[in-house]
Amino acid sequence: MKGKASVEDRPEIWPIPAHVAIIMDGNGRWAEQRKLPRLAGHRAGTENIRRVIEEFASFGVKHLTLYAFSTENWERPDEEVRGLMSILEDVIPRESQALHEQGVRLLHLGTLDRLPPGLQNAVCQAVELTKNNQRITLNVAFNYGGRAEILGAVRRIVEDGIPIQDIDDATFGSYLNTAGMPDPDLIIRTGGEMRLSNFLLWQSAYSEYYSTPAFWPDFDPEELRTALVAYSQRHRRFGKVIV
Repeated sequence: MKGKASVEDRPEIWPIPAHVAIIMDGNGRWAEQRKLPRLAGHRAGTENIRRVIEEFASFGVKHLTLYAFSTENWERPDEEVRGLMSILEDVIPRESQALHEQGVRLLHLGTLDRLPPGLQNAVCQAVELTKNNQRITLNVAFNYGGRAEILGAVRRIVEDGIPIQDIDDATFGSYLNTAGMPDPDLIIRTGGEMRLSNFLLWQSAYSEYYSTPAFWPDFDPEELRTALVAYSQRHRRFGKVIV
């Protein structure tokens, strides 16, 4: 891994997105290419997370959202799901302490239902441990689905009796899992696919999208830098005509 540098040392990359979201795809294919079990790919992907967080933080990114496990991923083979849960239950306590020391605030997007009790406890403890950190916020979207998030927001708005005339973008956004944070400026998908896969559907309305063929375990600082360079060359208009 190359040494880190400040934003000033990378003048060609500007602007820097405030919020980057990543669909971490390709762990299984990474393992299959190496004739390894799929769980070996998930473990390798998990081990890559801290490096990616540190690199984005060094660029000045303030919010990073990682799509770790979707509501649809429960349909995968039971052995793979159980193995992934076991990996995370083992890794989260260790990694949360290291991230805490680096000033990372951890948040969970999604629901804790269906997760093993040990994993639920690990997530809650990590969130509590890091709640006052301010260097970068890491949102882990685990047991998360964009449609479920939107439906949940609608239900809570109805339950709270919000008058129809008071429901606008800001009000609706305050009922989403991402309330209080900016929408993602850049969404990166590893593994070469070109779809959102039920990820941040409301929040991604004007996000820039970048896909790389690199599998998630291979998403290294050079791949990250290439994505940020591509973003810096985009002209974001948000539906307007810029003259």
